[in-house]
Amino acid sequence: MTDDFSGLGLSAKVTAAVADAGYTKPTDIQAQAIPHVLEKKDIIGIAQTGTGKTASFVLPMLTLLENGRARARMPRTLILEPTRELAAQVHENFEKYGKNHKLSVALIIGGVSFDDQNKKLDRGVDVLIATPGRLLDQFERGRILMSGVEILVIDEADRMLDMGFIPEIEKICAKLPPNRQTLFFSATMAPEIQRLTSRFLRDPIKIEVARQNSVVETIDQKLVRVSNNPEEKRAALRQLLRGETGLTNAIIFCNRKRDVATLARSLQRHGFSAGGLHGDMDQKSRMETLDAFKTNKLTLLIASDVAARGLDIPAVSHVFNFDVPTHAEDYIHRIGRTGRAGRAGTSITLATPSDGKYLDAIVRLIQHDIPVMPLPGGGLEIEAEDGPSAHSRSHSHGEHGRSRGGPVRRGSRRGGSEPRPPQQHGGDTPAPATSAPAQPGATHRPVERAAAAEQAPEPKPQQRPARRKLANGESAFGTEGPVPAFLLRSTPQRDE
Repeated sequence: MTDDFSGLGLSAKVTAAVADAGYTKPTDIQAQAIPHVLEKKDIIGIAQTGTGKTASFVLPMLTLLENGRARARMPRTLILEPTRELAAQVHENFEKYGKNHKLSVALIIGGVSFDDQNKKLDRGVDVLIATPGRLLDQFERGRILMSGVEILVIDEADRMLDMGFIPEIEKICAKLPPNRQTLFFSATMAPEIQRLTSRFLRDPIKIEVARQNSVVETIDQKLVRVSNNPEEKRAALRQLLRGETGLTNAIIFCNRKRDVATLARSLQRHGFSAGGLHGDMDQKSRMETLDAFKTNKLTLLIASDVAARGLDIPAVSHVFNFDVPTHAEDYIHRIGRTGRAGRAGTSITLATPSDGKYLDAIVRLIQHDIPVMPLPGGGLEIEAEDGPSAHSRSHSHGEHGRSRGGPVRRGSRRGGSEPRPPQQHGGDTPAPATSAPAQPGATHRPVERAAAAEQAPEPKPQQRPARRKLANGESAFGTEGPVPAFLLRSTPQRDE
């Protein structure tokens, strides 16, 4: 295995561009895959996120495309990606490493005008990067002829499977020349993926750079037990955000798109620099939010799995699983957003009593337990989601007359009062399952209301505190102190 890019067989133009980008040593997947791609072999690359997989096919493709010329509506190469963000990321790689070339690259994704895409296709493109659905739309409109494709790349194949794109992949492959070169990349190899490779690849060379279903060793994994109550769960997340040392930025995962928007608004109301990223956003808003996070204008990115899959943001210090993923493989993909390129990273998963079977599946997949950690401060500090700061409420209400949602220190049971049963998400939460066993040495602190708070009558809806905005820098955390400056919103945002 070579120690630098000069020994991989890449052209001088590509090697110079790589050096200008500041890279000197190839990753394992790059060192193993690039020579085979240059020999025009079919490849199955099994690599987890953060291994440099994208460059392992972009760099040799640039070298191979130096000879030849694109014809109108007949792309020379085709790269299929499951999401718009991944497609845009690959496009950025071609711009960065292909700066010494005069190759034309087109991006065919949803949310972009058909007219703009058609103009590029009519001029002829060397590299076509597309999502499966939009590509088939353009093909059926007669805007693309795929008979000239020399190289096909199917990237993130396991995510294609999860998103139901396998039928589209099969349709596209059937329209391509049989003598093409096919490069196939996936983090895992489910039986459906294996059947796909056996059907569409010819004598492929299999390259696996990490143990299948493994987690990067530089990631410090933690688990926090919380209740099913969504308000308490959001309060626990805020407590973790302000109590974590070394947190510079974070991606926070939710299972549902609507929960992404809800959590993003909640964090914004509490003064955090936060933005949401999910599939229902228009393309312009998605790219603006992603760019703000990449350039450190946004500290917290709340995202769904589809929106955040494969994001190339090397310096993410933390990943929070606000919801435990229902598919164990998604846990690996999520926490792989941190600890990239040899950096240290931290992942923290918030687990409710209903998440037991999902945690069990994750532990079986990664083959080790996830240590349980207590909340910073030892208990849960509840604040009103939309009212005045906890500190001001604690002075305006007596200990036994505080309004609903005021600060209540959660801890041991007092006076024998019964705990309030966990609140469910109105049918959205999976059926309760047996909770995963606590890890050795871990303390599972029951989350219960203080007796005084339990006895307080629940106010009528019109008695809830009026919603108000928080000024930049204003504390919403009561006795816990001010929000760290780097977490605050850089610009005021509308409180919806």
